[in-house]
Amino acid sequence: MNLDFFGERLKAMRKAKRLTQLDLSKRLEVSKGTISAYEQGLSYPALATLVEICTILDTSADYLLGLSDDLSFKMGGLTDAQTDSVLQFVALIERANDIVNDQ
Repeated sequence: MNLDFFGERLKAMRKAKRLTQLDLSKRLEVSKGTISAYEQGLSYPALATLVEICTILDTSADYLLGLSDDLSFKMGGLTDAQTDSVLQFVALIERANDIVNDQ
């Protein structure tokens, strides 16, 4: 399991759903600082919280945890251009991670 992916993928998925850190924190009943810490890789959610995150963001824990590169989430409500932007952003993050991991 590569937890380096978690924060970056969480942030990308949150933004894809057009949620702020505050929006997500309210839905999870945690502080905004907790979401920030997750996204920075400073801490990780408990299993029950991870399940809630996956439900809210319509994605899998495997994807968020870096166990799978299968970007399985629903992008309902996004235009084709917005969907393309999200996918390009995720690909950019993954390429950057590959470069860092190869060093």
